[in-house]
Amino acid sequence: MDTFSYVAQSAFPLVWILVPAIGAAVRARHARSRREALDIWQRWWAIGAFGIGSLWMTIAFLAFPDTMATAIGFDRTPFMFEIAFANLGLAIMGFRAASASARERITIGLGGGMFLWGALIGHLYQWFANGDHAPGNTGGVLVNDLLIPAVMIILAVRSRRLESAPRPPAPVTV
Repeated sequence: MDTFSYVAQSAFPLVWILVPAIGAAVRARHARSRREALDIWQRWWAIGAFGIGSLWMTIAFLAFPDTMATAIGFDRTPFMFEIAFANLGLAIMGFRAASASARERITIGLGGGMFLWGALIGHLYQWFANGDHAPGNTGGVLVNDLLIPAVMIILAVRSRRLESAPRPPAPVTV
């Protein structure tokens, strides 16, 4: 595999972080309050990074199992079918998070984190213990596995803090 192809395949998963981040940043510029801006970020992150990114992985593992096996540096196994449906669960949680409360988003982030952070540890183990430098085992996938649930949790915690913060008194009109 040539260098450009390797870098492109390694970096591709970052699209599921970059597109929602750019979309949220552009849209949040027009927010009327911090609370509204935070809500915009949470919805973009839930739908784009968590939902669509996980749905893409579901489709990729089901429709192109040989390609995915090569991308992660493994032989094709029945386990890949299970990974597809684990990702479908993450996608459903991500889409649910778009209209969820901050408390639910924290739970969704933690639930997704258990799978994705476990996958991150597995990728790192394969990298260092077995020298697996396949583009689907290193690079962008590591960033996604770490950041997608972490950002969901951080945004939701900030949202909870804003919800519980005392609101300024309403202006007095005479």
